Amino acid sequence: MFDILVQGGVLPDGTRADIGIRGDRIVAVDPVITAEAGRVVDAAGSLVSTPFIDPHFHMDATLSYGIPRINASGTLLEGIALWGELKPLLTHEAVTARALAYCDWAVSMGLLAIRSHVDVCDDRLLAVEALLEVKREVAPYIDLQLVAFPQDGFYRDPTARANTLRALDMGVDVVGGIPHFERTMADGRASVTELCEIAAARGLLVDMHCDESDDPHSRHIEQLAYEAQRLGLAGRVAGSHLTSMHSMDNYYVSKLLPLIAEAGVAAIPNPLINIMLQGRHDSFPKRRGLTRVREMRALGIRVGFGQDCVLDPWYSLGTADMLDVAFMGLHVAQMTSPEEMAACFDMVTSESAAIMGLEDYRLGPGGLASLVVLDAGSRVEAVRLRADRLCVIAKGRVVSERPAARPALSLPGRPATVSRRHDA
Repeated sequence: MFDILVQGGVLPDGTRADIGIRGDRIVAVDPVITAEAGRVVDAAGSLVSTPFIDPHFHMDATLSYGIPRINASGTLLEGIALWGELKPLLTHEAVTARALAYCDWAVSMGLLAIRSHVDVCDDRLLAVEALLEVKREVAPYIDLQLVAFPQDGFYRDPTARANTLRALDMGVDVVGGIPHFERTMADGRASVTELCEIAAARGLLVDMHCDESDDPHSRHIEQLAYEAQRLGLAGRVAGSHLTSMHSMDNYYVSKLLPLIAEAGVAAIPNPLINIMLQGRHDSFPKRRGLTRVREMRALGIRVGFGQDCVLDPWYSLGTADMLDVAFMGLHVAQMTSPEEMAACFDMVTSESAAIMGLEDYRLGPGGLASLVVLDAGSRVEAVRLRADRLCVIAKGRVVSERPAARPALSLPGRPATVSRRHDA
């Protein structure tokens, strides 16, 4: 007897299987399961996947677009300045309400694990307190991982160092940083060293905004890889954005990427935001800023795509749909072979789960019973269609459902309804 039985689904590897769930765990995955269940979900040939994962987001700023004004230039630096204007206006209630509203969106889109950076350059640590409260509230259905993020610079802001330590003492999960925003390259390198030492001493993960710049000489990822290796942090460190690599000399990159691979450092590009914010000072040709995803993956570097922003000072769009992220990443990275397109799906599911250390997110006995049924027959088709989430199960409970969209046609001699599914 199962609590939930998902029947007739297609797994990401293309095999068909039924999935039996008891409590918050998957207890059986077999070609056919005939046991009874309290609830049967008929996947009927649709893709059944582990949930979507966002390894890079800013939940303290989400849904604040237009407050107190709009980013007129559309640049990263104006976005940071605008966030500085918004921070004094934040209230615990507003941050909490916006974050919970976003989490509702996320659930409807099958997004069940989020790593959110939270700005600690506010002596009140208001956003930290608010998101810790949100983390507790959404824990039954979303795994929310928080990063202590010194937005204004670990050294550049006079209280950022102390506030970073305070946030970690309060229960924030991951050590963050922004070395390219320090006043000098030397300060940036020093901040990477000290922040990695803090993480090593506390047994924490590291995720730094690293080289989010068009400047090819912004090379703090090299220091991050060095510290990860020196401190034995392999598998626990991620460099987010890495957009300067888009502009770096190819010879230097040929040296840099093997160092990142040897150090076990992961990469988290954010396709939607990177191509929106980078290259703003260019005329033509205009750089688009996405880091070297294909080259990284060829060397065995783990890559996960992040959403980064939704309706905030940096980005005026977004719907919590990680398939939008994968779709854009596929295009900008020119990952068009069947294997590469499927990998883009993995970069918003299994690869990002691994970066966040979510070992239970797997479709096998003992795995966490969090999964999504998509109106698609394969990973590639899911990305192509940005497929509807027909059913979302979070920790053993159905939390969102919708019928498959089948528009009605009124055309002589043609079918009455149309589906855009076509798994080539």
